[in-house]
Amino acid sequence: MWATCNFIDFLVLIMQKKQQISLKSPSEIEKMRTVGKMAAQVLEYIAPYVVPGVTTEELDDRMNDYMVKELHAVSADLGYEGYPKATCISVNEEVCHGIPGPRVLREGDIANVDVTVLYEHYHGDTSKMFVVGDKTSERNMQLIRCAQEGMYAAIKTVRPGGNLKEIGNAIQKIADKYHFSIVRDYGGHGIGLGFHEDPFVLHYKNDFDLLLEPGMCFTIEPMINAGTHKLKVNRKNGWVVTTADRMPSAQWEHTLLVTPTGVEVLTLRSDEDFPRYINH
Repeated sequence: MWATCNFIDFLVLIMQKKQQISLKSPSEIEKMRTVGKMAAQVLEYIAPYVVPGVTTEELDDRMNDYMVKELHAVSADLGYEGYPKATCISVNEEVCHGIPGPRVLREGDIANVDVTVLYEHYHGDTSKMFVVGDKTSERNMQLIRCAQEGMYAAIKTVRPGGNLKEIGNAIQKIADKYHFSIVRDYGGHGIGLGFHEDPFVLHYKNDFDLLLEPGMCFTIEPMINAGTHKLKVNRKNGWVVTTADRMPSAQWEHTLLVTPTGVEVLTLRSDEDFPRYINH
């Protein structure tokens, strides 16, 4: 689940001081590895159940049961600022905060499943795109590839002494290549004992300077839209965010650790062809 950036938040972002960013101790890093692995396991577990005819609420119930009964952990989403479900499942034009419910997934839908596990007070946050059924439109596939490529390109920039702005700049290049837009109102965030910690991570080209240090943990989670980057928030529930033009959106997310030599992907899944450790 992502953090929100409105104008006031952005001013706070600019004024962030280094001491506000938590550098994880060796014992905290081990806890982040544990909870990150759990979050990845939830997405691996649910994959066979994301099929035509299932409701998003059925998927949410399965994941909540898995977290509690198999992992002996809990959902960080459930009850967070009043959020009513254990996960976020955003379908087609839904960008984020999709509330699981009676909606039936259909052949060709694309769905983002976003999971945050809370275990021994630490958070692991990750999301994955699913194609429902055997196929979807070529545009949807390009959108999914763009979001994943952008995330991976951004992860490759992370290293001690690197700059936070490189993340957004890397994603911007990928989005421009595909001629898609990047959501600007939501972004990545620091994570650890807190669900959302400093720093706020911008996913589009920017000039916000912040040097990365070993022990930093944060998410990279670009949201890519087929049409405009502008959004609408559901006024009835106050949660579900959709694209303003009702065009589809895609997103992937990982929780990362800045290591002394590069970056570690704490939420890497077994189905990914991407390294857990990158050394620079």
